[in-house]
Amino acid sequence: MIIHDDIIKKVQDDMPQEDNLYDLAELFKVFGDTTRIKIIWALFQSEMCVCDIAFLLNMTQSAISHQLRVLKASKLVRNRRAGKTVFYSLADDHIKKIFEMGMEHITEG
Repeated sequence: MIIHDDIIKKVQDDMPQEDNLYDLAELFKVFGDTTRIKIIWALFQSEMCVCDIAFLLNMTQSAISHQLRVLKASKLVRNRRAGKTVFYSLADDHIKKIFEMGMEHITEG
């Protein structure tokens, strides 16, 4: 068996730290749920409250709140309070870039 030491060394040198790889895997797990994908997609358009997201997706507010907690814990969404209503929005533009690249990947011929 031939081991290409130069290639192995380069890959080892460029490999991210284990904890960063773990965090990346956890981030991609969050994208593994279609409800969360729909919520993120909706938040591309506008910030929304739980009741509007629940109506849009034909789900209970409790179910949406649970998914929003997951998204918030992953730093994908943020919230702001206006009186008794809590509005959710995307945390930053990175999320949109990830989605655009994903859509490009799945729709390419």
